[in-house]
Amino acid sequence: MTAVVEKALMLWGMEGADWHLIAERENRVYRVDHAGRAFALRLHRPGYCSEAELRSELQWMEAADAGGLGVPAPVASAQGAFLHVIDGIAVDVLVWLNGQPVGKTVVPLDSDDRPGLFRAIGREMAKLHEVSDAWTLPEGFTRRRWDRDGLLGEAPVWDRFWDNPTLGAEDRALFLRFRETAAADLAAQENALDFGLIHADLVRENVMIDAGRVQLIDFDDSGFGFRLFDIATTLLRNRTEPDYDTLKAALLEGCLSVRPLDIAALDLFVALRATTYVGWIISRMDESGSEARNLRFVATARDLAKAYLTGKGNP
Repeated sequence: MTAVVEKALMLWGMEGADWHLIAERENRVYRVDHAGRAFALRLHRPGYCSEAELRSELQWMEAADAGGLGVPAPVASAQGAFLHVIDGIAVDVLVWLNGQPVGKTVVPLDSDDRPGLFRAIGREMAKLHEVSDAWTLPEGFTRRRWDRDGLLGEAPVWDRFWDNPTLGAEDRALFLRFRETAAADLAAQENALDFGLIHADLVRENVMIDAGRVQLIDFDDSGFGFRLFDIATTLLRNRTEPDYDTLKAALLEGCLSVRPLDIAALDLFVALRATTYVGWIISRMDESGSEARNLRFVATARDLAKAYLTGKGNP
């Protein structure tokens, strides 16, 4: 990828800058140091998002930055474009955000003020929703949709969780029952739920803290969805913490301090979020560590689906 990086640096007027790889997940992300400033150069995973979706993501991030959110603002190239395709790879540049991630998945949370942290995350999440609702979408704006079809339809955003090839007959039957019940429940109330642009991946690694300020990074999975889905994503990744109930209450308190939100369907969305990972892993079974992740995803989704169906009188 060296040639792509060097060509990108030329397009952004950063020839000769120092750069090095810092992350390789959905994208390859490089830190670039140029003229006393730091930037994040992203090489997007082919096929994950279309060019139109990537341009829309960058437009939204620009709007969020303008609205006072702590997000990595996109940087225009010398030609005035936020996105270029180089040797078949979509590339963009973002302002580098200082700070440290809140934590890592499956590693115990380390914070001196855990409720305060989650209240702050809740506030920033709700501010993102608020700024997004006030923003006029530009012509051609398109992002994935975490709606009922995107979660439970025949072709979900993250694959058919009930068809995960590692599922036994009992788990597959459970997930099919959950899918049917969840789809009916969501159809009955979706018109009353808060729906709009969401980050969709506010896990610990994507929440940065810099001098007490909460910053949100990695908008790869962002799109249109239920606002409860954003809350559910953060809660799901912290449900094994010993003070989970306190953290949940603090997160909701932070959200509700910014804007009203009906949280009656939150348990449904936490369970839905858990099942999405069972679908997400299907196309990544050959990646390092996937076996352990898959087992964890299935176990979590099993517990939450059972709990939801039991609450509905359908164990």
